[in-house]
Amino acid sequence: MSFKKSLLLCLIKLLIRPIMVKLLFFSPTPNESKRVGVYLNGKIVDLVNAYRVIYSAEPPNWFFDMKALIEGGEEAINLVNNLINKINKNEQDDSRKIFFDPNNITYYPPVPNPEKIFLLAVNYRAHGSEAGAKPPDEPYIFTKFTNALIGHNQAVLIPKSSTKVDHEVELAVIIGKKCKYIKSSEAYNYVFGYTILNDVSFRDRQLPPGWPKVSDPYGQRWVHGKGMDTGAPMGPWIVTKDEIPNPYSLKLTLRVNGEVRQEGYAEDMIFKIDQVIEYLSNGITLKPGDVISTGTPPGVALATGKYLKPGDVMEAEISNIGVLRNYLVEEKWI
Repeated sequence: MSFKKSLLLCLIKLLIRPIMVKLLFFSPTPNESKRVGVYLNGKIVDLVNAYRVIYSAEPPNWFFDMKALIEGGEEAINLVNNLINKINKNEQDDSRKIFFDPNNITYYPPVPNPEKIFLLAVNYRAHGSEAGAKPPDEPYIFTKFTNALIGHNQAVLIPKSSTKVDHEVELAVIIGKKCKYIKSSEAYNYVFGYTILNDVSFRDRQLPPGWPKVSDPYGQRWVHGKGMDTGAPMGPWIVTKDEIPNPYSLKLTLRVNGEVRQEGYAEDMIFKIDQVIEYLSNGITLKPGDVISTGTPPGVALATGKYLKPGDVMEAEISNIGVLRNYLVEEKWI
């Protein structure tokens, strides 16, 4: 093949390359239903209203249910891309309520109802060092529940039963296809995309009094230490996996009130994503929308003593994905 022909083919591929898809779950106004949208060129594209305008028809269920869209796979993503292309060509204003200001919508977790939420403990070497923990021999996994999930710009509650609330910025993997007994060499075929998860932790509920000098023969108290309400902010959107060919090059940063508290790169993971999927799927069926949060870099409050307090603003940032922002409020419970 000649050089000119090769160059032409490369240019064609660039021209027909799908638009970068950042999928979110949101409400345009408090009175409107939740739906799937796309972050594009600094605006939120409402896929529901866009479909109605472009096709003069009611949109498919994919646009009302993120898990359904994920299950729709390539066909669903192609529809999203085609719709965005038509919008770019035909819509130049906001008159038909297709475009929204990202600062004026309500965000929800990109997948608000995953069947399973897995998280990895001590999966970054530097974090293990600061915690005084040796690297585990196999992935060390715990779970959270959907009561913990909240979206971008939503409040994290400081519960009445905890005064040591901590932050952990993490890269979360969204499963795209049902799978079980998957080999690591096949694992990325089952990944839909990536998002940010802040593994908020309640250290005085997680660790026994006097830890680490005093240990508990039954281990750490994972349910309350990790799973209390609002303890898993996630978002603001999902970036599809084709846009992040090398997730280990991503930089993770967490700021509190503008001060950098955590910083590191995903390449520091002990167990990589493919290894974790192989491990989890050995006996557990993974389904579309399931979340696997892959661990955190160093700088957590457990090591620094800088625990979160009411009024604090956390910004969990991952390069090529975005910033997940949440604020702390004291729980009011009658």
